[in-house]
Amino acid sequence: MDNLKIPYQDLRFYSNIIKDYLDRKDEVRPFYHRFPTLHNFEAQIQEKQAEWKEAPPKRASLVEVLRDQYQSLPENEHVASNINLLSSDNTFTITTGHQLNLFTGPLYFLYKIASTINLCKKLKEAYPDRNFVPIFWMATEDHDFEEVQYFNFGDRKIVYDREAGGAVGRLDNSGLDKVYDSFETLLGNHEHAKQLKNLFKNAYLSHKNLADATRYIAHELFGQEGLVVLDADDARLKQHAIGHFEQDLLDNLAFERVNETIDAFPPEYKVQVNPREINLFYLTDEHRGRIIFKDEKYFVDGVDLAFAKAELLKELHDHPERFSPNVILRPLYQEIILPNLCYIGGGGEMAYWLELKSFFEASKVTFPILLLRNSAHLATSKELDKLSRLKLQPADLFQEEFELEEQVTRQISHINIDFEPQKRHLKNQFADLYDLAEKTEKSFKTAVAAQEQKQINGLEHLEKRLLKAQKRKLADEIERSLKLQKEWLPSGGLQERVTNFSYFYQNYGSDLIDKILEGLDPLDLRFTVIKID
Repeated sequence: MDNLKIPYQDLRFYSNIIKDYLDRKDEVRPFYHRFPTLHNFEAQIQEKQAEWKEAPPKRASLVEVLRDQYQSLPENEHVASNINLLSSDNTFTITTGHQLNLFTGPLYFLYKIASTINLCKKLKEAYPDRNFVPIFWMATEDHDFEEVQYFNFGDRKIVYDREAGGAVGRLDNSGLDKVYDSFETLLGNHEHAKQLKNLFKNAYLSHKNLADATRYIAHELFGQEGLVVLDADDARLKQHAIGHFEQDLLDNLAFERVNETIDAFPPEYKVQVNPREINLFYLTDEHRGRIIFKDEKYFVDGVDLAFAKAELLKELHDHPERFSPNVILRPLYQEIILPNLCYIGGGGEMAYWLELKSFFEASKVTFPILLLRNSAHLATSKELDKLSRLKLQPADLFQEEFELEEQVTRQISHINIDFEPQKRHLKNQFADLYDLAEKTEKSFKTAVAAQEQKQINGLEHLEKRLLKAQKRKLADEIERSLKLQKEWLPSGGLQERVTNFSYFYQNYGSDLIDKILEGLDPLDLRFTVIKID
């Protein structure tokens, strides 16, 4: 079969705000700038180019930092060319980002990058006189180690068990030799397994920290596509954001504007993140603590450190690398230092970006186009054959378990479990009684209505009893469908949010990356089932 597409709106895994954004509903319109269509990128390019017209130092800093960060990696002409192109005022970026999950974490790490690469290709075709560079932004300054310290290989959880504090990107790789030993025992000795072993070993045992290791992995998997990996934890980049950081410390601009936006959200939209009065952390190698203003001083949460206003501002100007933006301020920092047109992220990311437009406008920074990353399921021929034999479609497996159970029961039962014809017949019978009731007193009409509802309730009860009886009778066939659903949705969730790429790479090697790149169209806003063999 060809790759199958399923509207995100038909899947239960996506929030109301994301579904409404994809449908371009009026309720969401105030919260984004331009919708992701090829046509809309022309205006986005013009706006970003005007904003960056007087910003050659930012381009120079970006290129300098990237060249330094790539010094230890194997040379790749595609990556080197893209870094050089960033010096030109006719070059723009498309950006995605992710945490430094061990060995990339869930599969959607790859889908984010593939979406970004493929969008750059589409834009180059549409606007051949401009250049578009795919950027992977590493969330090196995050300090929640528990979120990144493991990955799932089949039903096994590979865990990097150690004490950690401060930014994860600065965390040294000590102890990962033991993780490598555990992982190695799960892999065979065939060619693709050896490639995975070498990739893990060269990444984590030959590099000093998690940032360098993650850059190496992304470079090895996608370097031929020209992917540029950026660690923005650098004083040379943060110096360009000093004015905005200072504004957050003194004026609480993000706090005010984002809260105004949240207040304007329709009640059915879940608030993804709430701003703080100050959205900066103070960052050292050992600690990342919130900056809190209290009693005319600025305190660092978790350590015995405080600054007067003048002292803090001097620290910011002398050492901008010690100031780390949180989830609210990080998107602004990204758009300050990159000539970026579009951010590609998952549903949760899109939801908090939709809180930020007013803040960007007040900061006089162009708000990027927001594009929901491609989501996908990797399906084997064996899985698809099972589906066919069970007379199911891939979309059926994304239902709740009880919904699939009922669908299969009704589908394979030789008895018609739908009592709608009987309900219609009953209503027709009561129509004559209602005609009669119109000619007598009101209480009789009420009695007729009550009797009608009682009999409809009885039919519905019988329908449920019949469905339950058929479920027992057809238990074997139903169980096969439910078993396939459990394989399709590991831990009850989307495969892409649970399974690591290595589980498939061990069988398909680099063909897996090619299949993903070929199967995903970033501007096709539907879920994709990719046949991988």
